[in-house]
Amino acid sequence: MSEKSDANIDAETTAESSATHAPLKIDYAPHWGLDSGVIHLNHGSFGACPRRVLHAQDALRRQLEANPVRFVGRELPGLMAHARAELANFVGADAPNLVFVPNTTTGVNAVLGSLDLQPGDEILVTSQGYGPCTLAARTIAAQKGARVISAELPFHPTSADALHDALIAAVTQKTRIALFDHVTSPTALILPAARIAKSLRERGVLSLIDGAHAPGMIPLDLNTIGADFYVGNCHKWLCSPRGAAFLHVTPEHQATTRPPVFSHAAGMADDDPQRFQAEFGWMGTYDVTSYLSVPAAIDFLRALVPGGWPALMARNRRMALVGRDLVCEVLGIVPPAPDDLLGSMAALPLPDRSGPPINFPLEVDPLQQALFEQAGIEIAVMTWPAHPHRLLRLSCQLYTTENDLQTLADALASLI
Repeated sequence: MSEKSDANIDAETTAESSATHAPLKIDYAPHWGLDSGVIHLNHGSFGACPRRVLHAQDALRRQLEANPVRFVGRELPGLMAHARAELANFVGADAPNLVFVPNTTTGVNAVLGSLDLQPGDEILVTSQGYGPCTLAARTIAAQKGARVISAELPFHPTSADALHDALIAAVTQKTRIALFDHVTSPTALILPAARIAKSLRERGVLSLIDGAHAPGMIPLDLNTIGADFYVGNCHKWLCSPRGAAFLHVTPEHQATTRPPVFSHAAGMADDDPQRFQAEFGWMGTYDVTSYLSVPAAIDFLRALVPGGWPALMARNRRMALVGRDLVCEVLGIVPPAPDDLLGSMAALPLPDRSGPPINFPLEVDPLQQALFEQAGIEIAVMTWPAHPHRLLRLSCQLYTTENDLQTLADALASLI
């Protein structure tokens, strides 16, 4: 896949042409094992893995259990190399620069923890970043005497330029690295990643892009984006089994980027060109079948939809826009962001919450609970940017139907 413009959605994907779009009316839900009594509109949180991909993972587990020593000692290196090459091809990267990690949070921790931060250095984050990664930045900065500065991004941007300009305006002479979402987790906005990375590089600032939601949602070409570090999940919009993500590091940073867990390869020389792959490739014994199943997920979804991945991405995006417009009508609001800044998710402001703050993750918003209990809808309702303000975040995958979205709109109309 390739990123053809700074808007991050290529024109061929968003063009309204029946030749490149999966029809909205096709029922893709049987390919997933989701509870048919629930309307699933929160794919963005934990994803959902198709039956066929789970079968492929089961086959790998049976192969492993038939002879664990043979599998791990003799078969695994080739299987991992194949999976890494297939994923690298999908995201527009060179396989030697890409390693598997269990999730993007692990990748972010690995990068930030490897930096030689000095007292007074700054890590730049954004007001719309993924909360746990921002917490990781604050924790690591505190350990090293550095500071975290947050760029205030607009929730109602008029264009991608507004997002770029707000982030770059927060760069100072002390900024060492900027951590920002490619697709913002709470607000579902697509940032102009390539342009931001370029502007940071021109200012001598490293870029770490949290692309948790990007692979499978929007076309990617990591070589073109040009970030120093890029992390992405496979279990979300690629629909792989959970526990599969990647970290992409440009060659000049590989010698100093270390995993959060050290094992056999930690004894390799600092200048050994194989250490980057070796250290991340073996962080102890764990179930590698999630990584090895990524090619099956890529291939299955490509074959499932006429037109392949571009058509799949376009369908999910159109469905998200349909759902956004229905909810906006119920809430009596205008869409917060232009269409070209959205992929297969949309976040919309809800009326302020009454009552005490939610103790997340131990509690859920009462509206989220009511939607589930009264209408059988799973959807994200989150506090943002702070209590009592909140957002509803809608996620659409192939199994989402227009009836699902209308049911959501009807339920909201009765509950708000």
